[in-house]
Amino acid sequence: MIGIIGKKKGMTQLFNENGIAIPVSIVEVPVNWVVNVKEEEKDGYHACVIGVGEKKKPNRPYSGMFKKSGIKPVEKLQEVRNPPQEWKVGDKLTVGIFKEGEKVDVMGYSKGRGFTGVMKRYGWHGGPGGHGSKFHRSPGAIGMSKTPGRVIKGHKLPGRMGNKRITVRNLEVVKIEEEKNLIYLKGAIPGAINSWTFIKRKG
Repeated sequence: MIGIIGKKKGMTQLFNENGIAIPVSIVEVPVNWVVNVKEEEKDGYHACVIGVGEKKKPNRPYSGMFKKSGIKPVEKLQEVRNPPQEWKVGDKLTVGIFKEGEKVDVMGYSKGRGFTGVMKRYGWHGGPGGHGSKFHRSPGAIGMSKTPGRVIKGHKLPGRMGNKRITVRNLEVVKIEEEKNLIYLKGAIPGAINSWTFIKRKG
């Protein structure tokens, strides 16, 4: 698998040769470093750990890895399974590993909405709006009768909304600006502006 870490910068539109507007997401891809290589004999599988950004004080479990590789501590790490055999510790990865027109998958974390009620979380309509109803935005009765006498697992209730890992598949690479470290992907990708995303090639 070939992949790279980028940072979502927003959305815009590009026009093709027929004048049709194409909605695109802009992802800035700083230089990614190969920080560590996991081998089949030692670790049981082949993978590369890539990183991007800068971090002044890394976590202690990772500080030894950075010291061994000779690379400054990075902010974001991502493991890439079954990478190309030529990837080695210290290699630089840029947006040039992709080509215009190919398909990619993008992984990111959706926007966190905090603790929300059932109306916002699931789109429930709620109760009557009159003053005497006493049932406006609550989920209503959730209990059961004597049998089984409990709340069924998985019942929709208030709770944390968003901040989940989402993968959007089969997005087309519309344009690449390697000198600006930018890649333009057709359609929307998960996450807020300036949130980290992981772009991987199909197959």
